Amino acid sequence: MLPGRRLVRALPLLLCLLLAGCALRPADTAEQDVRRAVADWSRTPPERLAGIPVEDWAYEVASVRRDGVRALVRAELRYRLTGYDPAPAGSARELELHGDGGTWRVAADRPAPGTPPQLWDQGPVSVVRGTHSLVLGGSGQSEDTLRGIAAEADRAVPAASAAWPRPWAGRVVVLVPGSLARMAELLGGTADAYRGMGAVTTGRVGAGPAPADRVVVNPEGYGELGEAGRRIVLTHEVTHVATRAATSATTPLWLSEGFADWAAYRGGPTTPGQGAPALGRAVRRGEVPAELPATEAFAFGGDSEALARAYEGAWLACRLIAAEWGEEALVDLYERAAREPLPTALDEALGVDRAGLTKAWQEALRDWLR
Repeated sequence: MLPGRRLVRALPLLLCLLLAGCALRPADTAEQDVRRAVADWSRTPPERLAGIPVEDWAYEVASVRRDGVRALVRAELRYRLTGYDPAPAGSARELELHGDGGTWRVAADRPAPGTPPQLWDQGPVSVVRGTHSLVLGGSGQSEDTLRGIAAEADRAVPAASAAWPRPWAGRVVVLVPGSLARMAELLGGTADAYRGMGAVTTGRVGAGPAPADRVVVNPEGYGELGEAGRRIVLTHEVTHVATRAATSATTPLWLSEGFADWAAYRGGPTTPGQGAPALGRAVRRGEVPAELPATEAFAFGGDSEALARAYEGAWLACRLIAAEWGEEALVDLYERAAREPLPTALDEALGVDRAGLTKAWQEALRDWLR
């Protein structure tokens, strides 16, 4: 194109800008002001997080909806707990801003509709640091309680590492909400779904940067446990954190849940009969399971006895593999099952097919639980 033609085409744009005919519309300008206000406000974490070691705190604005001097912003909060999160944690948020004379300020920061809250959304948060753990307690949790959980988590981390001799962070974040109802809020579920449980673990599965896992304690269920029960529960959950990067959507639940229980009971005095009472009752009635526990058997909110049998059967399957094929073979099977079909993983790690493993497991159940 000739230089003269470039000049001719540029003149209308220049005249438009000079005459303000193509300037940003007021709505566009206001949206930019709102976005700028969010960016300025989010440079410093909220005061209610004082004491919580956060870093990389940032809001990624997805949308702005203005209504006069009020604006609602949908954003994704990203942050890390310093020294504990190799990858950011995330939370969908809704920010409310008020405008005054062209100046916008954030008046509220809350979970986006349909999104579970963060612990600090429920009230003041207490912080206790352990050797391998960071424990965050919700409103009403005493420091003594949190210190006890930190001490148990500190024992669980090396126990999980001994069972899972693969690289992982070697540290854990534990959330202790103020009540069972508050726990259910954090997990986006109902209290009945978690009643009787000691703790659960959150986090996405799969390879890549280690996710920001959280062990969430049910203060009611955990509080009813004795010392051995608390040790088993936390070691089980910490093992889920340790194995997370080696767990995928194809990992059978009997293997992931059974491995976590195997790690929790490993080296302890618990016998199969003591650790699997529900399955023991079934076996003594002649009701030996026909198959390894199916995925749906681990669903909460249904038959508690059937759920117990699923967990117990999964534990004893992993116990059998460790005893007959060796602990390294069990770890190898776990890794392979995340990236290969289970029949292939069984053949390569154990040299057995599913039918052969099932038969050996059934025989072990009759031997251990009669």
